[in-house]
Amino acid sequence: VQLVESGGNVVPPGGSLRLSCTASGNTAGVTSMAWYRQAPEKEREVVAHIYPSGSTYYVDSVKGRFTISSTAAKNMVALQMNNLRPEDTAIYYCSATELTARYWGQGTQVTVSP
Repeated sequence: VQLVESGGNVVPPGGSLRLSCTASGNTAGVTSMAWYRQAPEKEREVVAHIYPSGSTYYVDSVKGRFTISSTAAKNMVALQMNNLRPEDTAIYYCSATELTARYWGQGTQVTVSP
């Protein structure tokens, strides 16, 4: 499975961005998809996760501001980010999970700055 993210950019505080991740290859075994982020000198953290049932998980810091969505075929996952804050600045990674493997994209930079 190959993952390619897009949509990262520089935005002012309060702005919005939509990140997209396209999966290719043999995606039949993908069970869930997620977005992670890693800020400078910090560990990578999960931002949002979408499960096969359609249920979602968000880290507390983004609840009410970010929305994760995916296609039924699990070949695309998006992250709508509203009311962005400087602390949201990070490299955002797309992740796809199979039963015994996890795949990562190359990341896309999101910078929130006046």
